[in-house]
Amino acid sequence: MGLEENLKSMNINEEENKNPNPNTKDEEDGELEEGEIAGEEDDTTSSSLKKGVVEQPHPLEHSWTFWFDNASAKSKQAPWGSSMRAIYTFSTIEQFWSLYNNIHHPSKLAVGADFHCFKDKIEPKWEDPVCANGGKWTVVFQKGKSDTSWLYTLLALIGEQFEYGDEICGAVVNVRGKQDRIALWTKNAANETAQMSIGKQWKELLDYNDTIGFIFHDDAKTHDRSAKNRYTV
Repeated sequence: MGLEENLKSMNINEEENKNPNPNTKDEEDGELEEGEIAGEEDDTTSSSLKKGVVEQPHPLEHSWTFWFDNASAKSKQAPWGSSMRAIYTFSTIEQFWSLYNNIHHPSKLAVGADFHCFKDKIEPKWEDPVCANGGKWTVVFQKGKSDTSWLYTLLALIGEQFEYGDEICGAVVNVRGKQDRIALWTKNAANETAQMSIGKQWKELLDYNDTIGFIFHDDAKTHDRSAKNRYTV
């Protein structure tokens, strides 16, 4: 299947970009330290690896930003999203793996945490102009069982695997007491053709057997948890 083959090709870089000694400052400065992996025999080898990474990056079509909403920083009195922070923006597949391999996956996050990956310059909030008229597809998992689906969702996003990729804003994983949820946010909720295509592709990608639903952000604002699905696949 074309979608799976493209995702596998992106996975090739995973082992090459694992770094057992992450250096957050270096990542923020845009410098990848694959050449300094423990066990290198000499400076020539290290220099060669560094040079290869710098001169041969694999740029993504869009830059993406990870956002984290810390459960311990949330307050019932504080406005929604006030504790959300942008933590890293990446624009190459090497930068993605360098970060992904050194951060907690959903199963290791605290209950109440929300971890987002959105196109750069789009905030994961209803109020963002790009998201305002959109909605979201949601899949539900048993507690601690969303890691693989979260990774495949990220790869599909940054690899531009969706037919209506321009409709995609980003994705979020919500870690809760009894379950994990992954939601895929899109721009134009009223565009049924695009939303149905995205929902079907995503469900197929994750090999997810249960029905998934799409909720308009406007409905969620008005009805909160009682908002009904407008589309299902």
